[in-house]
Amino acid sequence: MASSRKVIELFYDVVSPYSWLGFEVMCRYRNVWNIDLKLRPAFLGGIMQGSGNKPPGLVPNKFLYMTTDLHRLAQYFQVPISPPADPFEAMFEKGSLSAMRFVAAVQEREVGGDKQVEQVSRELWMRIWSQDKDITQPASLSEAAMKAGLSASEVEELLKLSTSKEIKDKLKRSTQEALDHRAFGFPLAVCHVNGKAEVFFGSDRFELIAHCIGEKWMGPQPVT
Repeated sequence: MASSRKVIELFYDVVSPYSWLGFEVMCRYRNVWNIDLKLRPAFLGGIMQGSGNKPPGLVPNKFLYMTTDLHRLAQYFQVPISPPADPFEAMFEKGSLSAMRFVAAVQEREVGGDKQVEQVSRELWMRIWSQDKDITQPASLSEAAMKAGLSASEVEELLKLSTSKEIKDKLKRSTQEALDHRAFGFPLAVCHVNGKAEVFFGSDRFELIAHCIGEKWMGPQPVT
């Protein structure tokens, strides 16, 4: 029954490769598990600052491990991750604020689902974490959005909207909601079960998420 569907909110930022893994797996399972998946684009920079966390890229041994780890995970989850030539520049110097405001604008304007949010987010991940391309400039955002199926006129409107106070505040609210769930990084899955929010961090908690919502984990590529 529809009333028994569990709501899962997925907080993410396209600057995070681990978020991409969590995002793709949850999108694969949204029609396998009896869930209502709510995509929640937010700003990882605000999470790190608000929680007092330190990115793994700033700890040399963690950074070296992350490079190897992402290669293994990309193969396991079948997500085409190929780190940019200068991950530090892409993640920390350029960042993702303009990209996530753009995704928030897409979400604000989309009616009847979140297919555009899903596709635009995926194209932005493809640019930074597979093709070593920029995600900060308007031309970069336009290219990603048009590849995701939006028209030139829609993209022009969304670029303007993404710089508005309305969208800046929307992204701040989403980021703060993640912090209210005690987020310290992304991806963050919040499962609403029996009136209680169960919070899971990272892209390696799918078995626990399945157990929490009374479903079965069938690996990274479930048969639909």
